[in-house]
Amino acid sequence: MFSINAESRRYPTRPFLGVGALIFEGRNILLVERAKEPLKGYWSIPGGIVEAGEKLEDAVRREVREETGLEIEPLAMFEIFERIMPDADARPEYHYVLIDYVCRVVGGQLGAASDVSKAAWVSEQNLREYRLTEGTLAVIERAFAKFQR
Repeated sequence: MFSINAESRRYPTRPFLGVGALIFEGRNILLVERAKEPLKGYWSIPGGIVEAGEKLEDAVRREVREETGLEIEPLAMFEIFERIMPDADARPEYHYVLIDYVCRVVGGQLGAASDVSKAAWVSEQNLREYRLTEGTLAVIERAFAKFQR
């Protein structure tokens, strides 16, 4: 078996639970560019790993505040997304189960912080211009279809 640091997310013995925030401002959605691996330089919705003892909605609030400076209110759980990223030998190098929430901004000032290098409001028609993490475009398109029509 593999020997890893307890804090490492690489080669996990079980999936990591994460949360994501689908935050709309009119016909735009908030995206962040990842500043760290895995997927450094890719854009996704704000979010991250749930800490032990933390409620899911508290985790999404914390992650958005840490990454963007915004205070948000989760409105509804949207969907559950699983991301398994295999290495060159097809072993699961990363494994996440992500719960995405539709949220609204209730305060704060937008700015890149924590483990993101940029934060931006992106229009639905411009989404394809961004290097998005796998599965993110489909999730965003489903959310636009359900909540923005």
